[in-house]
Amino acid sequence: MSLSFYLRLYRYGMWANRETMMALENLAQPPSTALNGMAHIVAAEWLWLGRVQNADPGIPVWPSWTPEECRSRLETGIRKWESYLAICTDKTLTEPCSYANSRGERFTSPLADILTHIGVHGGYHRGQIAAALRAAGITPPYTDFIHAARQDMIP
Repeated sequence: MSLSFYLRLYRYGMWANRETMMALENLAQPPSTALNGMAHIVAAEWLWLGRVQNADPGIPVWPSWTPEECRSRLETGIRKWESYLAICTDKTLTEPCSYANSRGERFTSPLADILTHIGVHGGYHRGQIAAALRAAGITPPYTDFIHAARQDMIP
């Protein structure tokens, strides 16, 4: 697949993350499982950026952040990812990226697999956040891909 596909997948994920973050910010007291899930999504995206850039972002996998900290990290992370993706090419997608996971295990994956993982990982945890909001009697944001595509949220 081409870089344009992965860029669109990335833009969808960031749109959905912002929608979810906004829903949590609009609550006087978001459910802790929902806020922790959002913090994990954001932290994981920072960790993956560090891995592809051979840098340590110094962020735990499951941080305890306030909504304000989570929003700040989300927006900064988006800007950093966009800068990184702006220099990528179709060829970059196939290049190997060597990294260690949170347990110190070493792996090598092409950038395309990492970008796919980031999109799928975020969707998985946004589903958990939606379930936590529903359990608390709160309607979660509508973050389905097809909705974003139909509304031209992800060009």
